Amino acid sequence: MIFVLIFLALIFDFTNGFHDSSNIVATPIASGALPPRVALYLAAAAHFAGPFLFGVAVATTIGEGLLNDMAITITVVVAALASAVAWNIITWYIGLPSSSSHALVGGLLGSAILYAGVDVVQLTGLVKILLALLISPILGLIGGFLLMKMTMFASREATPAVNTLFRRLQILTLGGLALSHGTNDAQKTMGVIAMGLLAGGYITSFFVPTWVILISALAIAFGTSFGGWRLIRTLGGKIYRIRPVHGFASQIAGAAVILSAALVGGPVSTTQVMSTAIIGVGAAQRINMVRWSILQELLVAWVLTIPSTAALSAALFFVLSRLGY
Repeated sequence: MIFVLIFLALIFDFTNGFHDSSNIVATPIASGALPPRVALYLAAAAHFAGPFLFGVAVATTIGEGLLNDMAITITVVVAALASAVAWNIITWYIGLPSSSSHALVGGLLGSAILYAGVDVVQLTGLVKILLALLISPILGLIGGFLLMKMTMFASREATPAVNTLFRRLQILTLGGLALSHGTNDAQKTMGVIAMGLLAGGYITSFFVPTWVILISALAIAFGTSFGGWRLIRTLGGKIYRIRPVHGFASQIAGAAVILSAALVGGPVSTTQVMSTAIIGVGAAQRINMVRWSILQELLVAWVLTIPSTAALSAALFFVLSRLGY
């Protein structure tokens, strides 16, 4: 069963990279800074490097801070991962920018609570996770707005040739954003694999082995290289017409929020942060240039994700337990 868990964890990691690549490359592609494939391969390389550079604080929060040890069984984790993978695929198919982080948290809560009751949830860890997921989009919106205002002020006397500079700078900002995303999101996979290893008795205390870091980094990088084109179109063109300065400002704002959260162990949704950063950047230039209906779609996805994946995970756990797993 542990091999099923690891396989599902890597599938989740792959779909996370595939699903969330849109958040990383949408603005450079939409603004013409980089060709699509070049942007995706650059992002994939940075995704692979990220988990090795900035520690495993997020993995510890997910793997050790959310649930009591008594609630962690391999079947609980398998059901959670299966529900999160299913949600990633469904939302990718319909082009809805949902949160892989929300999906995983909802999945873990659903199967664990059905197995051992609500007392297995560590409230301190749950509050930390929910606060990170709630506050980070707000910070993305504010950061994008302020950074765009400062960028516009600094370039107020520039000629149109400044767009060339912003296009080139997006190569650097893309790398920084992908590093931060790889750091934060790959650690969620590391955390659940380590949970499974602990539950199965393969390790005696919670820690993330080097081989787990390696396979998690490879899986998210591989998924990123394929790209979720439906979501790239949503973030890259439906909110407003992205220009080089918008891509530059939104990527810096998003990377700052995501990396800061990773360093303090806060799992965040890259989809949420980058979506609100893009909206903040557009609003800083002109409020009415943003297609605010997109925000409604995002809010619907955010509200639905945790209860939907929790219910699906609980159902999967029920079936697996009846089958003797």
